Amino acid sequence: MNKTVIAICYALAAALFYALNVPCSKLLLENIPPTFMAAFLYLGAGVGVGTMYLFHYKKEQPAERLARKDLPYTVGMVVLDIAAPILLMIGVSIGTSSNASLLRNFEIVATTAIAALIFRERVSPRLWAAIGLITLSSAILSFEGAGSLQFSQGSLFVLGAAVCWGLENNCTRSISEKSAYQIVTIKGFFSGAGSMIVAFVTGEKFPEIKYILPALLLGFVAYGLSIFTYIRAQKTLGAAKTSAFYAAAPFIGAFLSFALLREKLTLNYLAALAVMLVGAALAAVDALAYRHVHEHSHTFTHTHDGSTHTHTVTHSHEHTHYISGKNHNHRHGGAPRGKDNIDVHGGA
Repeated sequence: MNKTVIAICYALAAALFYALNVPCSKLLLENIPPTFMAAFLYLGAGVGVGTMYLFHYKKEQPAERLARKDLPYTVGMVVLDIAAPILLMIGVSIGTSSNASLLRNFEIVATTAIAALIFRERVSPRLWAAIGLITLSSAILSFEGAGSLQFSQGSLFVLGAAVCWGLENNCTRSISEKSAYQIVTIKGFFSGAGSMIVAFVTGEKFPEIKYILPALLLGFVAYGLSIFTYIRAQKTLGAAKTSAFYAAAPFIGAFLSFALLREKLTLNYLAALAVMLVGAALAAVDALAYRHVHEHSHTFTHTHDGSTHTHTVTHSHEHTHYISGKNHNHRHGGAPRGKDNIDVHGGA
C-alpha cells in the first residue's frame, strides 16, 4: 500500500480515536465523578504510551529528550493538562456530548489568539475568518434561548477547557522538537496524578474498581493512541496536512453522540454545525497553506579599469504554497511593491 495512503489512514485514525473521548466519557461519568474521570484518562495515556516508550527509549538520541531549560514549559503543560480535562469532564457531565464535541473546536480559536497576542505569531486573514466563525458557532451552541439570555453552564466549562488547552498547546509548541513519547508519558502520569490529588482534596467519591479499567483504556485510546497515530501520520504528510485531517475529530464525536447516546438534534445544534463546518474548512485550508523563506545568491562580474570584479548579493523572500491535488502554486513575498509572483508546480 502507498505510504501516503497509510499516513492518511493514521491521521484519520488519530481523529477517530480522539472522537471517542467525549461520548464514551459521557457514559462513564454516570459512575465516575468528573475529576477522577479526568485523572484516569490521563493515567491511561501515561501507562499505555509509557509502556510503548520502554521499547523506543534506546532508539532516541540524548538531544531528543527534555532538558533542564525545558522545565518551565513542561510544568506549564502539566498544570494546564490538570485543569483542562477536569473542566471538560464537568462540562460533559452537566451538558450534552454532541455540544461538547463541537465546542472542542474552540481550542483552535484559543490556540491561535494566544499564539498571536502573546507569542507574536503571524495569523493569516483566512484563519482569523475561521476563528470568527468558530467563535460564532460556539456562542450558538452555548446560548440557551432568547427568553433566558443565559449561556449554558456545561458549554462554559467546555469553553474553559478549550482555553486551557489553547494555552497548553503554546507551551507544548516550545518543546515540540523533543521526544513525543517522553512528552506524552510525562503528561499522562503527572497530569493524571495532579487530577487524582484534586479529586481526593475536593472529596469526590472514589469509583468502583470495575469502572476504572474502562476509563484507563479510554484514556490510552483517546489520548495515548490518538497522539501516537498523529505522530506517525506527520512523518509522511507533515504537520499541516495531518492537522487538516485531524479537524474531523469533533464532527465524528458529535455523530457518535447521536448514534450511541441517542441525543436529540436541536435547531441550535444544526445552525452551529453549519457555521462550524465552514470555519473548520477555512482552518483546514489555512493549515494546507505553508510558508517558506528562500535565500538566493546572485553573482555579478564586471570589468573596471582593466580589472575583473566579482560581487555576490544574497537576498531572501517568503512565499506561501497552496496545495491542490497533484499541483500546487505559491505566492511570493518580497517581489517589487504592488506585485506578486505566482508559480505553479506539478508533483505531489
